Amino acid sequence: MKPDIHPEYRPVVFRDRAADFAFLTRSTATGDQTVEWTDGNTYPVIDVQISSASHPFWTGRQRLLDTAGRVEKFRARYADHASRQTR
Repeated sequence: MKPDIHPEYRPVVFRDRAADFAFLTRSTATGDQTVEWTDGNTYPVIDVQISSASHPFWTGRQRLLDTAGRVEKFRARYADHASRQTR
């Protein structure tokens, strides 16, 4: 590897404020804020809008769409309109 061309790879805390969830990992991302972690060290923190703690898929609050039911509703709604067109 060439020296002095790669970003610094260091521990960073990613924080999801909506879910009050944070995790420590390694990243090249940079942040202006810092936070004291449970181990007593201070790390840069990156605030994210969504994480596994707040995403509907991972929390089980995901809505499933009934596409077959939607198609049947559409056909029922416009069946009368189509029959008037053919008269």
